[in-house]
Amino acid sequence: MTKQLIVEKINYFLVDEFEVEEEEIAPQANLKETLELDSLDFVDLVVAIEANFGVKLVGEDFLKIITLQDFYDLIERKIS
Repeated sequence: MTKQLIVEKINYFLVDEFEVEEEEIAPQANLKETLELDSLDFVDLVVAIEANFGVKLVGEDFLKIITLQDFYDLIERKIS
């Protein structure tokens, strides 16, 4: 899966599942602030990633995730 396809899939479910406005989605955007994640939303995000990409995420995976680009990179690494 290409990096571009990963980004497109993530952006699609952010808009579709988390109702994030498309114009708010940018690589440098803060993941937590953009998604306005609470603990339940965080669980939903992990489930969505696992369903869309077939990868398992754990809490430690998110320790260094600040921006959406960090998040895209994490998923790319998990898929590889």
